[in-house]
Amino acid sequence: MPVWAPSIRSPGAGSYLTLGVALGLTTGFTLNALIQCKASRKQRLIRSPRETHIPKLTAEEIDALPYPPDALPGGRDVETPYGIIKVFEWGPEDGEKVLLLHGISTPCLALGNLGQELVRMGYRVMIFDFFGRGYSDTPTDLPYDIRLYTTQILLALASSNLAWTGNDGFHLVGYSLGGGIVVPFAKDFPHMVRSAVLIAGGGLIRPEHVSWKSRLLYSTGIFPEWALEFLVRRRLVPSQREAMTETQMATQVVDKPAKKHKDSDANGGDGWDDATLLVHRPGHTVSSVMDWQLRQHKGFIPAFMSSIRYAPIYNQQKDWLALGRILAERRTEAHWVDAGKRMPGLKGGSILLVLGATDTVVMKEELIHDATAVLGEDGFEAVVLNSGHELVMTNATEVANTIASFWIRLPGME
Repeated sequence: MPVWAPSIRSPGAGSYLTLGVALGLTTGFTLNALIQCKASRKQRLIRSPRETHIPKLTAEEIDALPYPPDALPGGRDVETPYGIIKVFEWGPEDGEKVLLLHGISTPCLALGNLGQELVRMGYRVMIFDFFGRGYSDTPTDLPYDIRLYTTQILLALASSNLAWTGNDGFHLVGYSLGGGIVVPFAKDFPHMVRSAVLIAGGGLIRPEHVSWKSRLLYSTGIFPEWALEFLVRRRLVPSQREAMTETQMATQVVDKPAKKHKDSDANGGDGWDDATLLVHRPGHTVSSVMDWQLRQHKGFIPAFMSSIRYAPIYNQQKDWLALGRILAERRTEAHWVDAGKRMPGLKGGSILLVLGATDTVVMKEELIHDATAVLGEDGFEAVVLNSGHELVMTNATEVANTIASFWIRLPGME
C-alpha cells in the first residue's frame, strides 16, 4: 500500500493545529492524552487486554464481556518473538483444515459464526487475532505489511499439534483485509494453500476512494507519529453516548458512506453494526466488540494505522498478476491424465470471490472488473450475495454453504 502524500513538505509547528482543526478533532485536547500517545510510541510491544484488562475483572465480569477470552473453543495463547497471539482451533482432527483471516478492525470473533458452520460441516478450523486486535499483542517497531502478516500466519500454524503446513495443507479464507492477505500468501506458498477464498476481500480497492483527510491522517513523515495517533484515536474512540461502529471504521479505508441495511432480507433485521457475532451469545454485537476493543486495547490504534498504510489493501495488481500465472499453470495441469505429476495446492486453478451486492467498501463491479484484468476470466469464480460488507457475520450460513460448494466442485480434489 502506498504511503499517503509522500510529496507534501513537512509543515511548520503551526500546521499541526491546522490539521486538527481541518479534521474537526482538536476539541478536548489534553496534555495527559498527548503524553500517553508519545509514551505509546516508545514501547516496542503493547500488551493486549489479556494482561492489561482481564486481571482486573471478576469471573462474572469476564463472562459478560462482548469478547471473553474463551468465546470460542480450542483457545490458546501463543508466545512469539512479536508478542502473544490469540489462536482458536477446533473441529474434527481428521477434517480438511481451514484457516480464516479476519478484517482490519473487528477481531477474529467476527468469523466465529462462519467457523462454527464449517466445523458443523466436518472441517477443522483455525482463526486468530491479528496483532493489535482482540487478545493479540501489538509490536510497534515493525510495519504492518504482508511480511508481518505472513509471519503471524506461519507462527499460528506452527502452534498447532496437528500438521497444517506442507503440500495441500489447508484451505485459506480471508475476509476484507484478510482477503487482501490471501493473495500474496497464496502466491508465495502455492503448494501449501489447498484453495483460496476471498470474502469481500481487499487488495484491489482503488485508492481514489480515499479522501484527502485520510491521506493526511494516515501519512508518514509529514506530522509527528504521536500527533497522528492522537488524532486517529480521537476520531475513532467512542464517546460516552455513541459507540463507534464497524461501518464507520470502514470509512477509514474507503471514503464512501457505508449504509446500515435495516430490515433487509439479507440479515433479517438490523445491519451489521447491530449484528450478533456469535449465535450462542445473543446481545453481543459488532458495535459492542468494537467499543470494548477501542477502549481496552491500547495497541489497536497503532496497528490499525500501520495496516492502512502498509497492508495489502490497495493497488496490489502485481501480486494478483503473479497469482494469476500460478493459477493458469494449475488449470493446465488439471487436464493431465497422470494426477501424480500435478503441482500441489490451488486446486483447479481458480479462486473464489464472495461479494456483497450492496457492499460500499469492496464494490462488486470494480472488483470483478479488476480481478478479470489480473487473473483472467478463468482464474476466479464470483458469487454475489444479498448483503453488504457485513456478509461474513449476517450471512454466515450462506457464506459457508457457498464456500463448501466451491470446494466440492474444484477439479483435482480427489
